[in-house]
Amino acid sequence: MRTMSWIALLIAYLIAPTTALAGEGVKPEPPALTVAANGTVTVAPDTAFVTLGMETAGKSLAETQSQNSAVMQKVMERLRGLKIEKERIQTSSFTVSPHYKPPPKRPSDAPPVLPEIIGYTVSNTLTVEVRDLDKVATVIEEALSAGANHFHGLHWGLRDEQQARLNALKLAAAKAREKAVTLGESLNVKLVRLVNVTEGGHVVHPAPHMARATMAMEATGGEVPISSGEIKVEATVTLVYEITPN
Repeated sequence: MRTMSWIALLIAYLIAPTTALAGEGVKPEPPALTVAANGTVTVAPDTAFVTLGMETAGKSLAETQSQNSAVMQKVMERLRGLKIEKERIQTSSFTVSPHYKPPPKRPSDAPPVLPEIIGYTVSNTLTVEVRDLDKVATVIEEALSAGANHFHGLHWGLRDEQQARLNALKLAAAKAREKAVTLGESLNVKLVRLVNVTEGGHVVHPAPHMARATMAMEATGGEVPISSGEIKVEATVTLVYEITPN
């Protein structure tokens, strides 16, 4: 009986503070004002990435690889002749695909046979970083004239994308702050303090130039004008302010 009394006292002791707090009630959150704004910085690209390569086919794997390597070596020599540094020429893809002889018709219960290889396709792709944008069309033309037979695309970039993003964030933050002040004045409330900040954003690159540029170059027999366009760096800032009535 004495044990039960001690248990009852212990339970009462543990519950008492909780009950007291519940009676006091939870302090309400202060009123808040949330604003969001976008900032966009438009900059000209300073780098181009050209992706091109060579695809060869033949019966012998060794001969097909040798033919492919010879052409790609010539392509790289042409690129280095344009003062493209070796470290800016990168093999982005190398594949070997066997060709199989169509299987003859066989009874459904016939044992399986290994397919016969009758040839190979070797594909070698380079990505070239071009920092002198005046050379972009020449890079493509020289690579094609050296024997490259595939142009996979061209896209533009920034060497210092982070700085452009910081500028966009500054612009977005200033717009959000201005919006908060305007709303505060319109609603007759005071901005007490900034309680939360969130940010986001993305980069919008110009549409890549694809194989149609190669076809245009081949059709005209010369250099095709290439426009780099502009890169848009966008940022979003959301601010939350504690407010009180004026």
